[in-house]
Amino acid sequence: MRQPAVVTVVGERWSPRSHEVRDLLQRSGVSFDFHNADSHEGRGVLERAACPRGPFPVLVRFDGHVLTNPTNEEAAVALGARHSSEEGTFDLVVVGAGPAGLSAAVYGASEGLRTIVVDRKTIGGQAGTSSLIRNYLGFPLGIGGAELCIRALDQAWSFGAETSVLRPATGVRVEGGIRVLALADGTERSPPAPYCWPPGPTTSASGSPRSRRSSVQASSTAAASPKRRRWEGEHVYVIGAGNSAGQAAIHLAKHAKRVTMLVRGGALGASMSDYLVTVVEANPIIDVQLHTAVIDGQGAGRLESLVLRNQTTGETRTVPAAALFVLIGAQPHTQWLPTSIQRDSHGFILTGQDLAVAAGEERPARPPLPLETSLPGVFAAGDVRHGSIKRVASAVGEGAISIQLVHRYLTHLRSEAR
Repeated sequence: MRQPAVVTVVGERWSPRSHEVRDLLQRSGVSFDFHNADSHEGRGVLERAACPRGPFPVLVRFDGHVLTNPTNEEAAVALGARHSSEEGTFDLVVVGAGPAGLSAAVYGASEGLRTIVVDRKTIGGQAGTSSLIRNYLGFPLGIGGAELCIRALDQAWSFGAETSVLRPATGVRVEGGIRVLALADGTERSPPAPYCWPPGPTTSASGSPRSRRSSVQASSTAAASPKRRRWEGEHVYVIGAGNSAGQAAIHLAKHAKRVTMLVRGGALGASMSDYLVTVVEANPIIDVQLHTAVIDGQGAGRLESLVLRNQTTGETRTVPAAALFVLIGAQPHTQWLPTSIQRDSHGFILTGQDLAVAAGEERPARPPLPLETSLPGVFAAGDVRHGSIKRVASAVGEGAISIQLVHRYLTHLRSEAR
């Protein structure tokens, strides 16, 4: 049974901001209704809210409170998407609320550590945008990424973990053995001992990978998430050849007239799980075009066409398109980290045996723990870590393991203090 709507959203159908707000609400587990501003239902909501012309999107809370084009932070506070007491010192600070971060929060809080999870976006990270995860242990029929992460969030809350979303981390420093996390709004979080850094596979979470962008430069609007039934009767395109691209294509094929996957390489199997390749190739709605790249997009206020190039022949052609979903991997969002935390040439965090200790750099006498970064007591897990396996199961495992490493670190500190 569907939960009653916490908020009603009225927005312009092709507005990027309306898409963003709806995506944030869904991934945060906030039940909502959406109406186009020019629909009969939408005009009725706007009239009752006394703001017939916006600015859009207009959010009307269940108790009648109205927000007009609020910032993400204003919406989070008004709709209860934040669950943090904002007080005191935490034993464990987790940056990033993807599968690895949520796993760390569950295990940290269940073992008595006062835990908080912060994220520059919302719950779920990149996994939260997945329409269906079929190869996660225990779900033979699959589970939506957002649903999986919301369940994990509920589990973390049940053990007392706190969350603070839409709050980017901007830096970390060490003061007298205390690691202090600085946030964009000027507040700070301080764990007295280690602080864990297990961001999972997210689009734009603090310290964790964000989705790579296509090189297409156009005034058109591209879709951000394939979750909702807004593409019925349309021809939509997916860029990518990994599991996320395959899952998106399969989901879109349930509603769209045609789904075309654009793949730069010569095969799907190089980066996509075999079960997904089989399903994609068997679906009559999905067309796979190999050796193909998008070089431009066109449209007035929304995407209407794409310019494609054959990577083998160099031939270009223009095709009509209602939406473009870019699922071409992730790049780490680690620029805000101090130089004391070493990264590889692509920005992924080095841990454990992968650390190349610079000459003259001070390190503790002990070797780094497996998921420990070059800053002692700070750990990295999930997709943001150099050499990680880009799967939800491995991210969840690393998040759990990181808590055991935190306890080992604490034990070492206590032995040094004797």
